[in-house]
Amino acid sequence: MSPIIETPITSSDKTFIALRGDIVEGSIAPGSKLNESELSTKYQVSRAIVREAINRLENVSLVERKANVGAKVVTLTLDGLIQLYQVRESLEGMAARLAAKYMRSQEVAQLQALLQQHAESVKDSQSYYQEAGDVDFHYRVVLGSHNQHLIGMLMNNIYHLVRMYRVQLGMAGPRVTTAFEEHRNIVQAIANKDEELAEMLMRRHIAYSRSNIEHKLRTNPL
Repeated sequence: MSPIIETPITSSDKTFIALRGDIVEGSIAPGSKLNESELSTKYQVSRAIVREAINRLENVSLVERKANVGAKVVTLTLDGLIQLYQVRESLEGMAARLAAKYMRSQEVAQLQALLQQHAESVKDSQSYYQEAGDVDFHYRVVLGSHNQHLIGMLMNNIYHLVRMYRVQLGMAGPRVTTAFEEHRNIVQAIANKDEELAEMLMRRHIAYSRSNIEHKLRTNPL
């Protein structure tokens, strides 16, 4: 299973990761048409390499193709959010249950230490931005499930689209403090080996996050 933070080997890999990052972070806006010629100039690679990167991004649902339009970045929509988070709630709930069963004591300690680092970010209750990979709470919990099929489904297929919603419509204000406390409660359930509680808390946490992002999309559509 490929980790989220890959070590790029080829120009194709580097272009794929760079383009994916620009899409997730919003540097290339949702709904934007992807012009191979412009992107080949931007990333200093051939159009063939750009085309391959776009095809790979289509496979992970960050790019879609429209008749008479071509490849474009997906648009963040209310229906898309709801459907994505329905799947995420189920799969990450399962991941939390399995993490409570299989996570090693060292992994739990590392997760607790990570949250301690995050505590510094939420003191002012203004933002709770998590980088990708090992410094992302959800990433650590999913890996803690030790189920390679589940890890692959979450990390290789939907993680970056979820992250796109989270980065561009993420947490701010009162939700910051409550989300952090939800993380702490999930970790405590995992540490206590309480599988049922860990799953319930994770599912509830993701449902609350969905409601928060849904409110932002309804108020200020992209």
